[in-house]
Amino acid sequence: MSVTDNERVKTREVVAEGLYIASAATRLALKNRILVDILVDGDDFDSDRFLGDARDILISLAEEAEADAARTERERKAARNRYSDSSGTHDYRSRDVRNLRRRRKQSLHVAKELRARSEDQDELRKLIADARDAAWAEVSKNIDRSLRIAAARPDLDADYERMRVARMQALRLVDLPKLRAHRRSVAKQQA
Repeated sequence: MSVTDNERVKTREVVAEGLYIASAATRLALKNRILVDILVDGDDFDSDRFLGDARDILISLAEEAEADAARTERERKAARNRYSDSSGTHDYRSRDVRNLRRRRKQSLHVAKELRARSEDQDELRKLIADARDAAWAEVSKNIDRSLRIAAARPDLDADYERMRVARMQALRLVDLPKLRAHRRSVAKQQA
């Protein structure tokens, strides 16, 4: 494989990774909007309602990638005529020009793909469906946790007797001394 073939493979891998991260960020933002919409506002779920949100998030991420490409281009131009040793991570020199050019190109590829996805109804619906699934998973986990706590009964817990000794020991060694110290502190403040 030649150097340029190797660079193309690396560029594809970096772009794919950037798109994966952008998709995850989009799903997370959509999940949060779905939760607010349904749980706080009490609205019914309608995927069409979130199409604009999904599009806006992808476009915002594309704009971030384009801004990163522009910043990288400025850094590349500034680095072209610097031949001394760098003084830090982001103090680029002439030997960094090639990598900065590649990073700019990768950012532009990510931005272009994000903009294309923002216009693809199927892609937007898939992101919304994934976000809805993530929202439901979070809600169901919270419901399950709440029900387990509310439904905790000694007769339903097989380990109740075995764990009772540990709970009583924790009560004696941790909780009661804390309560005693708290009561002494309150009594001191009142006195």
